[in-house]
Amino acid sequence: MGQKHAYAAIDLGAESGRVVKGILEDGKLTLEEINRFKNGLVPIGGRVHWNLIGLYESMIEAFKMCAKSDVSIESIGVDSWGVDFALLADDESLMGLPVGYRDKRTDGMMEKLFEKVPKETVYEKTGIQFMKFNSIYQLFSLAQNEKPYLPLVKDFLMVPDYFHYLFTGQKTNEYTNASTTQLLNVENGTWDAELLGAIDISKDMFKELLQPGSVIGPITQQLQEATGLGPVPVVAPGTHDTASAVAAVPAEQDGNWAYISSGTWSLMGIEADRPVSSQKAYDYNFTNEGGVFGTIRFLKNIMGLWLVQRCRAAFEMEIDYATLTQMAADAPAFESLIDPDRDEFLNPASMTDAIDDFCHKTGQPVPVSEGAYVRCCLESLSLQYRRVLEMLGDVYETSFDKIHIVGGGTQNKLQNQFTADATGATVITGPVEATIIGNLIVQAIGMGHVKDLAEGRRIIRDSFELETYLPQQTDVWTRQYERFMMLKES
Repeated sequence: MGQKHAYAAIDLGAESGRVVKGILEDGKLTLEEINRFKNGLVPIGGRVHWNLIGLYESMIEAFKMCAKSDVSIESIGVDSWGVDFALLADDESLMGLPVGYRDKRTDGMMEKLFEKVPKETVYEKTGIQFMKFNSIYQLFSLAQNEKPYLPLVKDFLMVPDYFHYLFTGQKTNEYTNASTTQLLNVENGTWDAELLGAIDISKDMFKELLQPGSVIGPITQQLQEATGLGPVPVVAPGTHDTASAVAAVPAEQDGNWAYISSGTWSLMGIEADRPVSSQKAYDYNFTNEGGVFGTIRFLKNIMGLWLVQRCRAAFEMEIDYATLTQMAADAPAFESLIDPDRDEFLNPASMTDAIDDFCHKTGQPVPVSEGAYVRCCLESLSLQYRRVLEMLGDVYETSFDKIHIVGGGTQNKLQNQFTADATGATVITGPVEATIIGNLIVQAIGMGHVKDLAEGRRIIRDSFELETYLPQQTDVWTRQYERFMMLKES
């Protein structure tokens, strides 16, 4: 029997958070969920906010459970979505609950910034795709509309940075999440002073960047006493959830493979060893986000299963996801298609109404059942995956015949098969808990228990079940792709 090691990974998503213990023994990783808790945007005073204090309370409860366990945890690390941040005052207090990225305060901010700094220059500097909720536009909105507020700010912390601060008392900016701000210089990997100046934000509130796998420090004495844990170190994973998910892609080192981290968002791209900010990358609006251990996540954000989640919320009756997927499988094929990445699908009051409006505008029949709405979303997403795969091939002047899908979206077998059919690529799915697993593996590497990422991926392949989908009916999907591309231009 080999040595046993245990780590606690905290993964925060748009709908829920969870604390999971990972146990590494004999070259295999096993997972034990400690607790799961709700998350979501809370409307307050005309804004939508994240309740970080409530999330913190749930984490503390999990740590108390860990302290009573037979296997002691050896490190802790937090990952979450990107772009959103907490601001601290001189007295270390939180300056209001962070505003969520789906808030409308960034409407029009991109265009205002481009009046000061040309769009091409922003991309040349950062290599980050243009999305109106990026941190740069959130901060620019503060500078434009809440200027008296800013001189009171001492520290800028991304969401996982804030929890790491609460755990250790150390203020850090971890690299992978910081890269989503569109404020890092893509060439030297540091905060870009010119862009910060353009949005009238002081560089003093930002920290030197911390790399994934770095030990931040032990939890505070106060937290030790409150939870019963000892001086457990906090190790930064890839704190952006997609960075952790990509770290868990169970691929061999060689081969032309792409990945999709599938959940509320679909993040599709490749793992690169250097950023690409070519004209084609700019034209296609690809992003060069930080990955773990010297890698770059060259990818595009796609709206993802948010479409299905919000359709479900709009239905008159509550239907579980498995039933909805079966209803979609039984619905007629290709009756209606949408362009998933249109702004009108970002946060509509009703997703089904937004789909109806798009169908009316494009001369398509409106979906007539719950299954038809979901099938419309799944088919449209799969066709968008084909489009992004073609873009990747154009940028890199090669083809990608294998797609690894990781994350919670892999449980939708219908979507997996649609993706293989639409793209013509072999699709390999799993692990489901990719973000948690990547978080744990990076902690294990940081603690010196796993040699490197290649060994970590071998452990993942040996520990979790994977499934393969081969493309079918590719001629049918190719015809529908031509229709889909015409809709995108409408």
